Amino acid sequence: MNTERIIRFLKAITVNNNRQWFQEHKDEYMAVKADFEDGVAQAITRIASFDSSVAHVTVKDATYRFYRDTRFSPDKSPYKRHLGAYIAAHGKKALHGGYYLHLEPGHCLLALGNYCLPTHILTSCRNEIMGNIDEWLQRVENPEFLKYFGADEHAGWDAPQGFGLEKLKTCPSGFPRDYAYLRYLRQKDYCCWHHVDDSFFNGDGWLNSMEVIFKAGKPMMDMMNSVIDDYE
Repeated sequence: MNTERIIRFLKAITVNNNRQWFQEHKDEYMAVKADFEDGVAQAITRIASFDSSVAHVTVKDATYRFYRDTRFSPDKSPYKRHLGAYIAAHGKKALHGGYYLHLEPGHCLLALGNYCLPTHILTSCRNEIMGNIDEWLQRVENPEFLKYFGADEHAGWDAPQGFGLEKLKTCPSGFPRDYAYLRYLRQKDYCCWHHVDDSFFNGDGWLNSMEVIFKAGKPMMDMMNSVIDDYE
């Protein structure tokens, strides 16, 4: 991908987020869109080489509209300030986890896992963790996982890397408050992320780095997907 061109356009739309400017620069947007989609296609192919469940996913399946839905938002800016793609075997709206690419000036990242989980499914995931804690720890406390996703349990989306976007302040109902690995039960999602430089996606070499990062998080996601799939 030509990251410099993509980031330059996204910086410009952040300052000029209005329809007149966008229409005047529509050709530039179309070039950026085509370049990003080509990168997404490459990502799908590479991810499918180690996770065949996403082999059927198309670029259209994975990408999002650039136009914002402003109906219920105080921010009436008509366009997004980032480009993202969610490569997921069961689709973008499914609970089954997938792989996410995010390009935004100063906030580019890779992420994977499960989010927006209903309470009853979270309860099943927590039970799975407690019932198989040794296996879980092998997946989330090994050197590779910690290298890319290890962080203080209070780390948020703006942190360089982390695991668990939202957490309960206390122990979830029905679980032991003195549990040694309570941090994993307090999580309301099982999403992990790793920020990268704005130049990360330039050229073709990023595919190798992406594969390493996603492979580090995949065992965790596989374990949660095995629970979630019982509900989908």
